[in-house]
Amino acid sequence: MVGRTRILAGAALLAAGLLGAGVALGGAAAVGALGGGTTTVREVAAEASPAAASVPGRALSINDIYRRAAPGVVQVTSTTVVNVQPDTFFGNPFLPQREQERSLGSGFVVDKAGHIVTNYHVIEGAKQVRVSFSNGASMKATVQGSDPSSDLAVLKIDASSRALTPLPLGNSDAMQVGDPVVAIGNPFGLDRTVTAGIVSAIQRAITAPNGYTIDHVIQTDAAINHGNSGGPLLNRRGEVIGVNSQIETGDNSASSGNVGVGFAIPSNTVKTVVAQLIRQGHIDRAFLGVSAVPITRDLAKVFRLPVSHGLLIQSVKPGSGAAKAGLEAGTTQVVLAGESYNLGGDILVEADGTPVESLSTLRDIVAAKTPGEAVHLTVYRSGKKKEVEVKLGRQPGTPS
Repeated sequence: MVGRTRILAGAALLAAGLLGAGVALGGAAAVGALGGGTTTVREVAAEASPAAASVPGRALSINDIYRRAAPGVVQVTSTTVVNVQPDTFFGNPFLPQREQERSLGSGFVVDKAGHIVTNYHVIEGAKQVRVSFSNGASMKATVQGSDPSSDLAVLKIDASSRALTPLPLGNSDAMQVGDPVVAIGNPFGLDRTVTAGIVSAIQRAITAPNGYTIDHVIQTDAAINHGNSGGPLLNRRGEVIGVNSQIETGDNSASSGNVGVGFAIPSNTVKTVVAQLIRQGHIDRAFLGVSAVPITRDLAKVFRLPVSHGLLIQSVKPGSGAAKAGLEAGTTQVVLAGESYNLGGDILVEADGTPVESLSTLRDIVAAKTPGEAVHLTVYRSGKKKEVEVKLGRQPGTPS
């Protein structure tokens, strides 16, 4: 059986009361003060935790990494309002009732201007967001920008730059299987918890909250649980190389805890997305408008395809740039080794001169462009090579 991957939807601790009533947050005693009015963050951690300074080339101990990075890790408390079934015994059954729900996640400071990175799903639909620091101080945060396609969001707080400890972003492309990593977050509301492990795999793909694919994801066996969402995954030099986002829960659908398979959005993706969110509050992504599957060696051999590599166009979204450029989808359905394919359409072999053998390669090429730009495609149609130029559109909110 195939295991189930779950988005770490924060640590949803408690739903309480009607809208306007007090909301009890379970575990508040364990995680420190989370409510109250406006609080000035007084902690100055730079003396003991120079995380924002130049990162040494040597490997740090787990304790060194924790002391440097923990002051820059925050707990994110988001409050949402949900509709509930009317109480037929003690209330008016005809009036809709609403409740406040609070959930906990993690985040980390990225600059002295007060920007904090977390997961989109941690603050999705939130009416109010607060962050708390390692000294227990809590303050209101505003959502600077969010991007469901990468499951990233940027918060902004009004705090003295001296009180903030930004964490440096490393190069996620440099990570290799077996490299040691450290995760810091707030699993189940247990603030500033550190776990350690290794990079178990690289170049994974996971599904974003809106259904699109996030590529180049880092897999780790460092223990990650609900509440770790948005927290940093750090390398042995104390650099953030990923944002913890999802866990694999195995075959048991009733299980939601760590089974040694966690996924982190790579820091190189974070750098690009966060810069745009800070600048404009949203991401404009280019959109080609096709669905495709890679050609396998057996598929090419059995059905005598003109090429042994490339992508079979399975469908073309009406009105998209691909449709306007005349790209054609397969219409003849075949089954090979239990997999279904639509043959007879275009076979995409190159994009902007780069051989395309995987979906992630095509997504990377399109992602590097902006809506309105063109991508030059090389396709095979009815066995003949053909060049097609596609003007890219804007990515819709959810995939077809």
